[in-house]
This record gives sequence, C-alpha cells and structure tokens, in this order.
Amino acid sequence: MSNTLLLPENMNGFRMHFVGIKGTGMAALVEICAARGAVITGSDVEERFYTDEILEKLGITPLPFSKDNIGGNGKPLPDIVVYSSAYKLDVNPDLIEACAKGIKCVLYTEALGAVSAASYSVGICGVHGKTTVTGMSGTLINSLGLPAQILAGSAVKSFGGSCTLTAGHKYFVAETCEYQRHFMAFHPQKIVLTSVESDHEDYYPTYGDILDAFVDYLCLLPENGTVIYCSDDKGACEAVENARLSREDIKFIPYGEYAPGDYGIVFGRIEDGKQYFSLNGYDVEFAVRIPGHHEVLDAAAAIALSVELLKTDRNTEDAEAVSAADLNKLKDALLSFEGAKRRSEIIGEAGNCVFIDDYGHHPTAIKTTINGFRSFYPDRVIIVDFMSHTYTRTAALLEDFASAFGDADEVILHKIYPSAREVYSGGVNGKILFARTSAHHQNVKYFEEVMDAEPYVLERLSKPLPAGKTGYLFITMGAGDNWKLGKSVFDKLNTK
Repeated sequence: MSNTLLLPENMNGFRMHFVGIKGTGMAALVEICAARGAVITGSDVEERFYTDEILEKLGITPLPFSKDNIGGNGKPLPDIVVYSSAYKLDVNPDLIEACAKGIKCVLYTEALGAVSAASYSVGICGVHGKTTVTGMSGTLINSLGLPAQILAGSAVKSFGGSCTLTAGHKYFVAETCEYQRHFMAFHPQKIVLTSVESDHEDYYPTYGDILDAFVDYLCLLPENGTVIYCSDDKGACEAVENARLSREDIKFIPYGEYAPGDYGIVFGRIEDGKQYFSLNGYDVEFAVRIPGHHEVLDAAAAIALSVELLKTDRNTEDAEAVSAADLNKLKDALLSFEGAKRRSEIIGEAGNCVFIDDYGHHPTAIKTTINGFRSFYPDRVIIVDFMSHTYTRTAALLEDFASAFGDADEVILHKIYPSAREVYSGGVNGKILFARTSAHHQNVKYFEEVMDAEPYVLERLSKPLPAGKTGYLFITMGAGDNWKLGKSVFDKLNTK
C-alpha cells in the first residue's frame, strides 16, 4: 500500500467517501482527514448513534446507502472510498458502484495504516481498555506539549468531545483493533498492550488464535521498538513471552500492581470520588476520577507511554530527564481526565439517581467495571441494564456473562444486539442469557425491546430506598443501543 497514493500529504480538495461513517473508528478517522482538508461524504444506517454529534460538528450529514452516493445525480466522484469491515465489497451498494467505476476502496484499517506510516506512531491494543488508555495518553501527552496527534475509538471529554486531538504530527498515537488482525496494517514504533483473552469468537475460534494475532502485532515493531504491557494480565504476559522468543531486540516495559521497575503500582485510598495510587519509580501521588481497579492500570499505562515518549523526544533513556515539573503536569492532566464517551460516562443525576453509560461488552469488562462502581458508590442501589452484543460472543462466553453481575443489586436484560457481520444461528438469544443469569443472580428482569423497560425503570427508581442506602445508580452497559433507555429515563426525571 502506498501512503502517498491513498492519503496525500496535502489533502486539500481530496475527496473521500466513508461507508459506515458512524462507526467509532471511522468517525475518528473522518476527523483526522477533515482536519487535513479532505472533502468528506459518508453513508450509514439511518439509526442515530452518538457519533452523529461528532459528524454534525464537522458539517457532515450521513447519507443512506445507495449507488447514487458514488457519482450519482451529478455528484463528483470520490478519489477514494474508505469502508468499515462490517460492509462487503460485493453487497453494499456504495461499494459495488465504486468498484464498478474503478475507484480505489480500502478498509478503515488500511487508511489508518497510511496515516501511521507518515509519523512516529504508537499503537494502543488489547481486548480491554484501548479507548480509555488512548484518551488518557492523549490528555497526558498534550499536557507535556509534545507535537502529537491522537485518535481514540470514541469521543473524549478532554479532547473537546472529539475522537481526536491534534497538536502537531510528529507523533501519532492511535487505538488499534485486533478484530480480523486489522492492527497488522498499522506501522508502530511503540505498542501499549493492555490485555489478551478470548474475544471475537467469529474470527478467533480459540484463545490461541487471538494470542497469535497479538504476538504477530508485537513483532511488527522495528528493531529496538518498545512494548509497554500490563504484567498483571496473564494473556499480555504470554504474548510478550512469545514475542520475546523471536525478538530479543524489543524493549519490554511492564506496568501493573506486581510489575518490577518504574511502573509498578501501589494502590492507595478511595476518597471524595478519586482513586489514589503511586508508581515505584516516581515520588508522586497520582489520582483518577473514574472508578475501578482497571482504571488505575489504564492510568499507569498512559503515564508509562507519556514518560517513554518524552524520553524519545528528548533523545535519552535517562529517567532523570523527566523533571518534577513534567510529573506534576502528568498528575494534573490525569486528574482532569473525565473519561470517554460511553466509557463509565456520567450522564447526570436526577431523582436521587446517578445515570452512567458504559460500553463494556465482555464479561471481564462488565465484572471489573461494576466492581469499580460498587467501590465508588457503596451507599447506592446499583441497577445494571445490559444488552449483549453479537450472538457468537454471547454463545461462546454465556456462563461468563451470566456470572458477571455479582456486584449489581438488580440486572435488566434484553434481546441480543447483533453485528452486521453475523447471521443468527438459533443457538442463543436474550431469553437464554436471562435464564442463565437468573441462575447466578436473584434479581434479574427481562424486556425483549430496550424501551419496553422504561415504565418499569421509572417505577423502580421511585420506590423508597432500603435502609442504609442514599440513592440509586442506574447503569446502561453494552455495545448495543440500550444507552437510549438511560438517557430517556434521565431526561424524564430531570424535568420533574
């Protein structure tokens, strides 16, 4: 792939059409390209997603899928078409027409790879935590004044509600996805690895398959490249050990509660909505405002990357090159980080209930996230509304999903939210998940359609609180569209 051919350095007037433009990664890439002067159009389903807000800020209105999007009705032809992996060249009408007219069509990941090849790039990867680590890293790197461009898979509050942050192009830090080995199109100089475990079972039938993909990604690094990895995560450690067998030149830097070296974590107190911690190599007390043990791990990864990138920028390996002033900038920036869209996002408080929306759609993420909320909100009744995403993931991890809600006081479930890339096989559905979850949890409700639960939730939140409880916490969780339920209930209670 030629970076210059696909994404010219001067993109002014360069016409790009994005198929599946509402996807989180696609919307972020749209921001990158729009900032460089590209003329952008795009198509997607009519259903509204939170990325619509991002596109509206750019003056982009997504079109319905149609062959007319490609030069029809007098429209100028795009120079290139970028498409999401959810859509196929021989099925989607935009893509069929583009191919028929000889227009180059590339996957999102190929276009992202073209951007990464033009900078000193860092790939953030892992089954969990990619978006949060990318958002934190961007916030911290920006506080140090490094000339970097950041691309996260969701809108980040400290990015001004955008998926991207630009303060130059010397460094490019991006969230990179393991699905279908998409991250193999990236050109990293450094990699952050948060975690490896079974996921995307439609593509990786076994744990060994997904582990091999991460190992191959680590081995993409050039000579003397750097891997910053979570030594608390068994899968990340396995990937590192396997990569080390063939790549002794790579510098492996661990972070975590049990990590040796500068980035070993010492967990501190939880107080006033903040989690405190310190790192072995630095005499600074850090804090994060987002609940959960895993959020401290993510913060340590972001600090490690920021420090290592600062050393690279200053052309030194000496830890003494990182001053007390630098560390205080990192401390202040981390405390200012309020999360990313749909990542433990506080929607608001109304009717004695705090409303939170979270993208967690894997059993491990669900369990650790709810546990974090329990630590931050010990005096609240926690109600979790979960919508499982994809039949294949739900079937493969059914018992793990069913047992993931132990820290919730009540669980509400719905039908499974399917992926555009799969067909229902009949093996699992929302009611089966409900039955299995009920075997692990004594208080589970089921509503096939998301909004059918609204009357129940409104009534439930109006009930008197049990003794010792001061309020409710209502969490919508998953990669589906059940976020609409939390937003609707919040809006109704907020107007009373």
